[in-house]
Amino acid sequence: MILDKLIGVFSHDVAIDLGTANTVVSVKGQGIIINEPSIVAVKLNKYDRMEEILAVGTEAKEMIGKTPAGVQAIRPMKDGVIADFNITEKMIRYFIEKAHKRKSLIRPRIMVCVPYGLTSVERKAVKESAMSAGAREVFLIEEPMAAAIGAGLPVKDPQGSLIVDIGGGTTEIGVISLGGLVVSKSIRVAGNKLDASIVDYVRKTYNLQIGERTGEEIKIAIGSAIELNPPLTMEVSGRDQVSGILNTIELNSEDVREAIKEQIREISNALKSVLEEVKPDLARDLVENGVVLTGGGALIRGLDKYLSNIVKLPVFVGEEPLLAVARGTSKAIEDLDLLSSLGDI
Repeated sequence: MILDKLIGVFSHDVAIDLGTANTVVSVKGQGIIINEPSIVAVKLNKYDRMEEILAVGTEAKEMIGKTPAGVQAIRPMKDGVIADFNITEKMIRYFIEKAHKRKSLIRPRIMVCVPYGLTSVERKAVKESAMSAGAREVFLIEEPMAAAIGAGLPVKDPQGSLIVDIGGGTTEIGVISLGGLVVSKSIRVAGNKLDASIVDYVRKTYNLQIGERTGEEIKIAIGSAIELNPPLTMEVSGRDQVSGILNTIELNSEDVREAIKEQIREISNALKSVLEEVKPDLARDLVENGVVLTGGGALIRGLDKYLSNIVKLPVFVGEEPLLAVARGTSKAIEDLDLLSSLGDI
């Protein structure tokens, strides 16, 4: 017992929001200390196999679309799950060591946030990756629960709360009551799909080729789920598909709304399907409490109004939506009572 307490004091338990777009790391007693892109730049050998890690996180993201032959910027997470086990392990190890600023003799306990509905094989991959990166013990918490905790919803109370977390790879929707997920759904339509749809729209509509980073910048700068009056505008540069020369066009928020409308509709349909499964007593709670949006997608202009019109419920954007999942994961590893009530899923 005394040894366990000493280990808990010195091991600095770590919470990791292992997202498709970003990885956020919190250390017990210190809060969030790392928030960087889930990207790793690697040097490849002549057989296109990884030879060396060149950069991780922010530095690696700067290399996207700009790498020479033999160097590749890789996203080891795809649609919320591990696409490359080896590189994910190295990325987690890098962030753990960066968080501790040195290698620790006592391995930390780690809680990792994962999308709802992962298969047992995918769960095992996440756990093994964290263990290989230096964890003593690994806990998993599902994303809707972490988002709800981070948004400050009363997850332990006997009342229904509805969270919609729109991340980079997945949109997670969950109805929570008495510390558990009553109804939940995960769809692989989120920020990255929105970026790709913008890139595709610009190519088809304006014959202009742009990269995924530009697609994301457009989404952030002028993206909207509803009509804006006046519309926002932005100059976008790329390569003309016909002439092959560089060109600059002006996009507006209506262009982006048209580009992402199908993905936004899929998110609203998923929300409706969850509401259709809710029992009457919980439905009454949701009418009173409404829907809370978290994740980067919650920042799309007018998305709260769009969804509210679809489901006929009040929809709110949570406080600091980009960090809700990370804060929830951190609270779960810090609060042992909450951790035990959630269980190791």
